[in-house]
Amino acid sequence: MSEPVVPRTVLVTGGASGIGRGVAEAFAAAGERVVIADLDEARARAAAMEIGAHHVQVDVGDAASVEAAVAAVVAAHGTIDVLVNNAGHTAGGGPLIGLDVDVFDSCARVNFRGTFLMTRAVGAHMVERGVRGCMVNISSIGARQPTPGLGHYEATKAAIDALTRSAGIELAAHGIRVNGVAPGPVLTPMTAMFATDDAARKAWESRIPLGSIAQVADIVPAVLFLASDGARHITGVSLQVDGGQLLA
Repeated sequence: MSEPVVPRTVLVTGGASGIGRGVAEAFAAAGERVVIADLDEARARAAAMEIGAHHVQVDVGDAASVEAAVAAVVAAHGTIDVLVNNAGHTAGGGPLIGLDVDVFDSCARVNFRGTFLMTRAVGAHMVERGVRGCMVNISSIGARQPTPGLGHYEATKAAIDALTRSAGIELAAHGIRVNGVAPGPVLTPMTAMFATDDAARKAWESRIPLGSIAQVADIVPAVLFLASDGARHITGVSLQVDGGQLLA
């Protein structure tokens, strides 16, 4: 008789909406113990109740908040086995030479600093407890294919790709895998403004060989795969899920 599968504790940042919500829901449906971490505690609580998960409030750009959130999850559930670094935003847009510095700082604080702080805290926990866990960072194909007006956002995603490789090699000796998923444009609350503009949407779709902007459900399976035993020999990669956009 095979041993029963023990649920893992999966921590998803920015899990109250968008890709993070889809990822959290899929892990919960697979029987994992999911913790939604979000800046908006009310939304995190509501999302957790809807999918049968847990929640914790966190400001991923604040080191003390991150340490407190990780400690709270460990105290409640014993360990963190999977971290999905999903929290992110653009904070605005525009040409680099005229971009408001506050927009850049806000974007970098959440996307790059937030991913670093979460990786640092959860990685230290995994090493200390001997957890052979994994991390999946949500990047973007914008890290490799520039779009005018989004240079600040794409720079943070390129930094996440570099952090993924560095963490992958540094944590490999501890049996911890670190990978990334790099979507093209995805229909989420963050992209609602351009997605509801017919001209803007058609412009994006013209760049995608498969002809359509991704749904959240198109991204989720890649995250689950990289966190699964099926990917046990994969670390330090960023898997593009972009409908072929990088081929165009």
